[in-house]
Amino acid sequence: MTITPSEQVINEAVRVECDARVGWVVLTRPNQINAINDAIRLGVPQALALLEQDPEIRVIVIRGEGERGFCAGADIKERRGPESSLQVRQRMEKVRWIEALDGVAKPVIAAIHGYCMGGGLELALACDIRFAAPNAVFALPETGLGLIPGGGGTQRLSRVVAPGQALDMLLSGDRMNAEQAQRIGLVSRVATDTLSLLEEVTAFARRIAGKPPTASAFVKQAARAALELDLKSGLNLELDLFALLAPTHDAREAAQAFSERREPRFTGE
Repeated sequence: MTITPSEQVINEAVRVECDARVGWVVLTRPNQINAINDAIRLGVPQALALLEQDPEIRVIVIRGEGERGFCAGADIKERRGPESSLQVRQRMEKVRWIEALDGVAKPVIAAIHGYCMGGGLELALACDIRFAAPNAVFALPETGLGLIPGGGGTQRLSRVVAPGQALDMLLSGDRMNAEQAQRIGLVSRVATDTLSLLEEVTAFARRIAGKPPTASAFVKQAARAALELDLKSGLNLELDLFALLAPTHDAREAAQAFSERREPRFTGE
């Protein structure tokens, strides 16, 4: 399924854009700092599925529209009536929208500027790479509201940063700037300045998109499995995936292009 034209509106809160081999999932509630509502919960998985199915798209980037931030977390204006614990559990079980990212084989980058709080940070944590603007602000403030993160924050954060640092963030709810976030490994890249974030993310995404797509998918699969598997099982998976890649056209093309001192032409085969 190829996306045409280069932009497609999923709903009033989510838009898909395509730029060469890079697909963008854009949160489009800038007046609310892209706060999470039901339209985002429904629209993001739909957008991801659309881009995952498009053979032309090799890398996916998620960003928030507007100057104020990537995503400020849940929309507190989206009020619900009194609910029992069972009702809350049943309602949230039906959504689990951030987990849609766990089924995406293609590399996913979060392009983060401004506020990245609560559910917004949980969304970013589910991405493979977090690329921040210098003005980015991160926090999981839920305990101050008498709650805990409910979109994977307690589970994914300690898989990204050291467990002690994760508990510090979860218990304190303190805000963290981009420099601090990079220092602890919460983000891996920080843009030169806020205005250049999208330009730098685009260049980075295109660089990854220029690599053999199956190799990118397999290395992502192996690296993510390392968080769940024992070492021996992980090494076996790595060897299996390596063996599957070795006879592919793209692996042969990479070697031939190197010997001929030219740019490789990868097809995904």
